Amino acid sequence: MKRKVDDLAIFGGSAEFTSTLHVGRPNIPNIARLLKRIEGILDSKWLTNDGPYLQQFEKRIADMIGVRNCVATCNGTGALEILVRAAGLKGEVIVPSFTFVATAHALQWLNVKPVFADVELETHNVDPDHLEHLITKHTTAILGVHLWGRPCRTERLQKIAEEKRLRLFYDASHAFGCSHHGRMIGSFGDAEVFSFHATKFLNTFEGGAIVTNDDQLAERMRLMRSFGFNDYDSVISVGANGKLNEVSAAMGISCLEEIETFIAVNRRNYQIYRQRLSNVPGLTVLHYDEIETNNFQYIVMVIEEETFELSRDDVLAILWKENILARRYFFPGIHAMEPYRSLYPNSGRNLPITERLVKQVLCFPTGTSINTEDVTQICDLLEFIIEKKDSIRRRLTNTSLG
Repeated sequence: MKRKVDDLAIFGGSAEFTSTLHVGRPNIPNIARLLKRIEGILDSKWLTNDGPYLQQFEKRIADMIGVRNCVATCNGTGALEILVRAAGLKGEVIVPSFTFVATAHALQWLNVKPVFADVELETHNVDPDHLEHLITKHTTAILGVHLWGRPCRTERLQKIAEEKRLRLFYDASHAFGCSHHGRMIGSFGDAEVFSFHATKFLNTFEGGAIVTNDDQLAERMRLMRSFGFNDYDSVISVGANGKLNEVSAAMGISCLEEIETFIAVNRRNYQIYRQRLSNVPGLTVLHYDEIETNNFQYIVMVIEEETFELSRDDVLAILWKENILARRYFFPGIHAMEPYRSLYPNSGRNLPITERLVKQVLCFPTGTSINTEDVTQICDLLEFIIEKKDSIRRRLTNTSLG
């Protein structure tokens, strides 16, 4: 039977999916191999404090990225905070507002002022032209974000940093396993930070890492992640407890062994979404450059209400009622969140692209937790919404979304 608008759950029909499809469900490696590693950890009774799995994990990351140092941490936010402290950043650091709030929190937590730059409409990454105008005598660093795993304009940012004598760092939380001009992300700037949270392409349950070719910076960060200890009972610097435990490191190694599988599944899902939806007026499926290495972890769509004739939030409400838990990112922009909107009330006055994107971006389920049939059904539903959007828009005008 052909579907009708009244069949949508938002209008009293039944949900398209009996089980819920989420954005950000974890990629799980071979469970038997992981459990064997965990059994070995329990037998050894070496659960944390620079154990053999941590050392192996750090070496494999550094070798894969092509850098001398990888400092693994308990989470990505802790990695950012350790980097900020170890680099001695003060004053102001320029960051995009269109990113996850932890990027700014790591600065504000350490009394460094985040100065919010706008992003480019095409890439969603920080706009070097806007960023350059924000540099003052108080600026000490640039912190770019490789959003969706797509690289910042690293060459331009490097030139600005060198000309203005600023440190250059990157939040590469989305970009593990991605490259730029054939060079792995993680090897740009003075240092880059990865997140290995459960929602990321590669996860350690919860974790993070800083990668760098700066040996002195790496040494300071290793001290700081372990209370400043440089020996059994010798403390030589201020520090915190930012260590990655052995079970998490074992999870990371197990996931590294499955990277090609994760990529293949993500790429397959991306190609279905893109093939089905790439020619819809007012809906843009963000493109990945397949000449480069990508993790394809994010299915990002930009919905322009004027052309599409439904708002991003209208589409989101329909999808949620159908048990498709798409997510709006990065609403409402860090500058519009507390404490930043109170601390820096003027910071959002010149961020037109950010203000636009926070109302348009929607991320869709992908990863190893869903199959091709799921993706096809999601596309079927979206095509139905597109086909019937005039009727849906009229119904939405008279219906509370709850």
